[in-house]
Amino acid sequence: MRVGAARAAAVRWVAAHARTTPGYRGAYFSGSTVGRPDDAELAPSSDVDVMVVTEDGGPTAKLGKLLHDGALLEITYVPWAELRDPEAVLASYHLAAGFRRDSVIDDPTGELRALSAYVSSRFAERGRVRRRCLDARQRVEGRLAAFDPSAPFHEQVPAWMFPTGVTTHVLLVAALRNPTVRLRYRAVREVLTAYGQPELYPELLELLGCADVSERVVRRHVGELTRTFDATVPVARTPFFFSSDLTARARPVAVDGSLELLDRGEHREAVFWVVATLARCHAVLAVDAPALHSARLPAFRAAVAELTGITSTAGLLDRREKVLGFLPRLDEAAETVLAAHPDITG
Repeated sequence: MRVGAARAAAVRWVAAHARTTPGYRGAYFSGSTVGRPDDAELAPSSDVDVMVVTEDGGPTAKLGKLLHDGALLEITYVPWAELRDPEAVLASYHLAAGFRRDSVIDDPTGELRALSAYVSSRFAERGRVRRRCLDARQRVEGRLAAFDPSAPFHEQVPAWMFPTGVTTHVLLVAALRNPTVRLRYRAVREVLTAYGQPELYPELLELLGCADVSERVVRRHVGELTRTFDATVPVARTPFFFSSDLTARARPVAVDGSLELLDRGEHREAVFWVVATLARCHAVLAVDAPALHSARLPAFRAAVAELTGITSTAGLLDRREKVLGFLPRLDEAAETVLAAHPDITG
């Protein structure tokens, strides 16, 4: 499917379903499709992010993935309070990216277009970019500080890994790039190469633990991911914020997307999402199918050990300290990008 056709499907979904939401104030695109040309190909492992703005945040924080007219959409509800202050939006590295260009789908009040005009005209100002880099950096520090060593291992792993992965976002924000989720390591590799710092990329992979992992090992654990994912989907009952990522319709993203990376020779770039999805599966299984959780747990521990080099809570705590110790180096790299980027002003 072409990006334009997928976006058109999203527009139709908003017209048919979002406008009837109580407190509805509009909708806009976010994520990787913003700014892409209509005739670009949208991979089966990609979705279209649609943000539905309501007075109070809607009926749920995240409706999640759904199919509409052949397009895979990711629907998220956003309370207007998060967008009311344009300066706060400009300082938020996740929110600002959605308004870098005109991405408004529907705007019955006119407020979203006014916000978009304000943010887009100031998005590339050096001070604003630096504030968003700081926002990402603080997310790394804050979430690592909140790490709970008493939690079950399948909860400890993402509590360490997700903030570790936000180190890539600091650099993507500095380069005015979308802070993508699943493909963050591929994207940051491109940024570091473009801005003359390719030597930093292995350091980022080393923090994750996969700098030297082989394609054969990653492919084997994608096989384990496939088995765990397919066992999780039928038994999932308890709602989690990521529940829509563990459904049959999300399989092209969760599983097939990792295989695509392997087939492209980007096995190290696949590690982040392989481990993240395995951990999410076990979060569900631990609640909804404890016996299956126990049965699949050795495969999860083996994947974490072989893909990240971590086998225990002590290993996670040690890696956390290494990530925190790396942050000054990360700051320097981000400043190098800021200084060289041709579109950054001021």
